Amino acid sequence: MREITRFYIDGEWVEPALLSLLDVVDPATEKVSGHVAIGSAADVDKAVAAARAAFESWSQTSVARRVTVLDAVIAEYQRRMPDLAAAVTAEMGAPDKLSARVQVPIGLAHLMTAAASLPGYSFAEDRGTSRIVKEPIGVCGFITPWNWPLNQVLCKVAPAMACGCTMVLKPSEQAPFSAAILAEIMDAAGVPAGVFNLVNGDGAGVGAALAAHPDIDMISFTGSTRAGIEVARNAAPSVKRVAQELGGKSPNILLDDEDLAKNVGTGILQMMSNSGQSCNAPTRMLVPQQRMDEVVAAIMAVAPKLTVGGPASGAMLGPVVNASQFDKIQGLIGRGLEEGATAVIGGTGRPADLSTGYYVRPTVFTGVTNDMDIARTEIFGPVLVVIGYDDVEQAIAIGNDTEYGLAGYVSGRDIDEARRVASRLRAGSISVNAAQLDPGAPFGGYKKSGNGREWSDYAFGEFLEVKSILGYAAV
Repeated sequence: MREITRFYIDGEWVEPALLSLLDVVDPATEKVSGHVAIGSAADVDKAVAAARAAFESWSQTSVARRVTVLDAVIAEYQRRMPDLAAAVTAEMGAPDKLSARVQVPIGLAHLMTAAASLPGYSFAEDRGTSRIVKEPIGVCGFITPWNWPLNQVLCKVAPAMACGCTMVLKPSEQAPFSAAILAEIMDAAGVPAGVFNLVNGDGAGVGAALAAHPDIDMISFTGSTRAGIEVARNAAPSVKRVAQELGGKSPNILLDDEDLAKNVGTGILQMMSNSGQSCNAPTRMLVPQQRMDEVVAAIMAVAPKLTVGGPASGAMLGPVVNASQFDKIQGLIGRGLEEGATAVIGGTGRPADLSTGYYVRPTVFTGVTNDMDIARTEIFGPVLVVIGYDDVEQAIAIGNDTEYGLAGYVSGRDIDEARRVASRLRAGSISVNAAQLDPGAPFGGYKKSGNGREWSDYAFGEFLEVKSILGYAAV
């Protein structure tokens, strides 16, 4: 049983202003696996004050000093990777292999990218007699989700630290274990007191207080579009900077060539990773209408690989995160059937051999049109919709016909055509021929998928203010 009853503030583990505990439920067993203290506005005030006090000195440290601190964090993170993997599995039910090989390493990648990018990053330039400098924005508030807990935390924390900012983190109350270990890592690595602060809590009690706090200069939020709108509303009176990485309903356009069957299989496996709980998942597969029979055959061929089971079972898919998500996904699968779509594989209910745990049958719908609810709503589970197109121009139009714009995918043997289609999709990150995620490339969305960019040195700009010093050079 994991117990997180204190917060990490000003370099110490401190008691909450008022102790209130929330059960953390293991989604694989539906049993309580631990408890987490839920903070309040008073705890946020304390953490923000610590971050504000630390900002004066941390913002003035040299690049070399910040690189040294990041390197120490990296070393400690590497030492704790097994602990982090176990925590991710316990809090969100990720398969053991996914936690150890993907969930934890992606967090390390963000730390290493920030440390590698920092020495060569230009914080000042001269234009005529003026000098233009980039300075740390100040105290940052981070509100992060449960689906990729270390990725979503460290793609904010690493660049903020690199730029000289201080911070207060509110991780998801659904996934607090890995964040607590991260605080232990920061402490063991010798991160100066007040630079990194952790306050657990829910959106109403801690998230809203962070967003509205007058002494926080920037808020970075990852989560649903609905929640992101509320964060922006709470932040508006203090005119702080708001960066948002929100929802998605990403198209995956499979071009009409001899690789179609292979690309169908690849697209399904890519989408089902992490039980479909990724904001950038390729959840709308667009295929040539005249080859739908081949597509269905390819779906059936890949179905045996979509195994579902407990984290240690070796299955590809684990549970979804909680009962609420399970119910939402079941409702949307039922809605798809009501709308007239065909579940080629999957459907409502749990897999036949799993009576306990929030396990969802991997489901692939055909006969879908882009106006159906299942084609427009972010389901956030192992549910893929397949939509037919008559020509590539129609595929591009369907791909862009969404309120979201986080990611897009294009696959085809003709690389020039794939690049052309990629250039037409209105989204922040486009993958050609199943390219892997690149921590060195910026990540973020168009439209209701958010604003700002994370990952790589592009993330630095989110945490910097630009100052012009006129007459800096003698004429």
